[in-house]
Amino acid sequence: MENLQHFVIGLVDHYGYFGLFVALVLGNVGVPIGSEIVLPVAGGLTATGHLSMLWLTIGVAVAGELGGESIAYVVGRYGGVPVIERFGKYVGLHHEHLGRIHGFFERYGTFAIFICRFLPVIRGIAGFPAGIAEMNLAHFYLWTFLGSLIFCGAMIGLGFAFGDHLDAILPLLHRGGLLLAIGAVVAIVAIVLVVRARTHKGNLASAEGD
Repeated sequence: MENLQHFVIGLVDHYGYFGLFVALVLGNVGVPIGSEIVLPVAGGLTATGHLSMLWLTIGVAVAGELGGESIAYVVGRYGGVPVIERFGKYVGLHHEHLGRIHGFFERYGTFAIFICRFLPVIRGIAGFPAGIAEMNLAHFYLWTFLGSLIFCGAMIGLGFAFGDHLDAILPLLHRGGLLLAIGAVVAIVAIVLVVRARTHKGNLASAEGD
């Protein structure tokens, strides 16, 4: 896996935005490239002038994620469980992953796709079960876009902030990226639960008033 990450980082370094786009597409069809490393590297390359603009870097990364998730969605929708069961092992997608993501879908509905954008491993394979479930495309793309924008923006922003010192802190960024992702999910879920609880109380109060 480490060799694969070095290859992908070299891809971004040598081919610029095209390499970044390809890397993120691969990362979202199950290839274990380690987006929490690739994205900060892209930010560092932007800070040092190898890539031209911060917002363009974020935009290309988000486009790559949407492209990869689209492929995964199509494979899941038209190939179904048999295709995933047969070929999923080649991209690290196993039956237990499908079960875990299905549990998210049942609990949070289409919003689960947004949560999955921040979960290591699962973020790169969530499109497959979404396709199997024939999730509404508008909701699928909305939550994928918003989650990817936040995740890619945060990871690329970290790399941009460190710039020339990126090589020395990549291991820390790896751990910090995971912590950031987990923290974001916890905060988002907490906000959603609070909003739902207040809405529920408001509805109850209105019903009692009637």
